[in-house]
Amino acid sequence: MSAIFVQIRCTPGTTYEVAKALVLEEIHSELYSTSGEWDLLMKLYPPEDVDIGQFISENVSKVKGVERTLTTLTFKAF
Repeated sequence: MSAIFVQIRCTPGTTYEVAKALVLEEIHSELYSTSGEWDLLMKLYPPEDVDIGQFISENVSKVKGVERTLTTLTFKAF
């Protein structure tokens, strides 16, 4: 199982509400507030047999206040 990182851009003023809602989803391993272009960074380990796009759409993008996501897949380390 490889980690997936999801950067999340929130509607201005909603970052804390988005973070609280994501915590309630209980899908993440770690969740951070970040500086720069993105507001939150989530690390998660989705089930092996899941469609990643659908998983992110159903569990992250649907959260009120999420404007955009950027998903980065990871692979076996060297």
